[in-house]
Amino acid sequence: MSFSDEFELLLRARYTLIYIPTREEERIEAAIAQSAKHQGNRAVYIWDFVDGYQGNPNDAGFGKRNPLQALEFVEKLPAAAAAIFILRDFQRFLEDVAISRKLRNLARLLKAQPKNIVILSSQITIPDELSEALTILEFPLPAAAEIRLEVERLLAATGRLLENRVLDELVRSCQGLSMERIRRVLARAIATHGELLPEDVDLILEEKRQTIRQTQILDFYPTTANISDIGGLDNLKDWLLRRGGAFSERARQYGLPHPRGLLLVGIQGTGKSLTAKAIAHHWHLPLLRLDVGRLFAGLVGESESRTRQMIQLAEALAPCILWIDEIDKAFSGADGRGDAGTTSRVFGTFITWLAEKTTPVFVVATANNIQSLPAEMLRKGRFDEIFFVGLPSQEERQEIFSVHLSRLRPQNLKQYDLERLAYETPDFSGAEIEQTLIEAMHLGFSQTRDFTTDDILEAASQTVPLAHTAQEQIQFLQEWAAAGKARLASKHSSLSNRIQRQMHQPD
Repeated sequence: MSFSDEFELLLRARYTLIYIPTREEERIEAAIAQSAKHQGNRAVYIWDFVDGYQGNPNDAGFGKRNPLQALEFVEKLPAAAAAIFILRDFQRFLEDVAISRKLRNLARLLKAQPKNIVILSSQITIPDELSEALTILEFPLPAAAEIRLEVERLLAATGRLLENRVLDELVRSCQGLSMERIRRVLARAIATHGELLPEDVDLILEEKRQTIRQTQILDFYPTTANISDIGGLDNLKDWLLRRGGAFSERARQYGLPHPRGLLLVGIQGTGKSLTAKAIAHHWHLPLLRLDVGRLFAGLVGESESRTRQMIQLAEALAPCILWIDEIDKAFSGADGRGDAGTTSRVFGTFITWLAEKTTPVFVVATANNIQSLPAEMLRKGRFDEIFFVGLPSQEERQEIFSVHLSRLRPQNLKQYDLERLAYETPDFSGAEIEQTLIEAMHLGFSQTRDFTTDDILEAASQTVPLAHTAQEQIQFLQEWAAAGKARLASKHSSLSNRIQRQMHQPD
């Protein structure tokens, strides 16, 4: 259901107090005015604290700097007069006992009248006593069709045309921005060289990064990681490579649904986060990183509002990759105890979206402690697949050493004994191998020479791998994966070899 359809339904159903969180005042007021016409040409009155009511000369300035008087104005109109009252920034006054009481009185009075009060706010701030009286209605960011009309309008003003392919790319790059920001960044591009050009996409993407940073919920995460930068994990890489074109129009025509996402479970430092970055780079999709902790806020309803804002923004930027690191820590309290059920409600909103989303947002979630995850997260339908990322085998460690040393010393790679390095580092994760190389480089640098295989082995001998300090957790994860709860990310890991042996043992 579109915003206009939902808003007009609320008008017809006599929802008297409607709260719309949005920063796009101009666009929402235009949408409300359009809905007012559809509902029998209802009158629209707009109030703000500085200028009072605007538009009608007879009422101009009424309620100026007086929010209580702004509400009293609603009662001045005849009972049969159909009207919508838009109150800008009115959330600032809701804590006032007189304002709160007056709104609740009006909520009862207006049930018998064709009148609605709409509060516009940049964020949701609702006191407890008004939570039942107010209905929150989300106003979505501009859709592709709306953005295309605006871009075409600006193109017409310049007297220039663009190829459909370039126009489609411009429209797609604008998705996720407010209409005001779209107009501003396109006007900047036109002011720079008198027209819109294909390279203006970079300008739009920078504006998008600024916008996403300002939400303080999502981060626009640039990445140059490649699938080839991941050592080992052959099963996982094969799975990803097969889905490289799954977001294309050709895949839709074939009948394929959009891929939903991956849950990567395993020990810290085994390449789960690197995999998320490599997926985005390989599939040429923007990578959004969600810090779930930022969703939680102190005010009633604000955490749920931030969750909806995150979902709205991710869907507006689709197709994209949404990376949620260490999701087990974020939702470990989803049983509702200790935080008045906030975590449970946020988790419920998120898990419902995971199951029902139809937009091409590919979710990559990573988890270290599977015991902390609610059971609902692991049900089929949330993710396309759950992969277990275990400790690398000797063969995989050799590949990881090769990947890092090819980057650090591409000219001298043959001077390093990769086979010996892999043999001498049992139970080391990929991250621990990388830190071992850094320590070896410090050894060589401090003696003004290049680092050697012996330096790497010396650094490794001083490292206590996580596998030795967190044996119980690792054993539990391995037994969980061995029981068939997840696919193995590696073909040659120690766990996959153990499972193969068990399968071929006689009964």
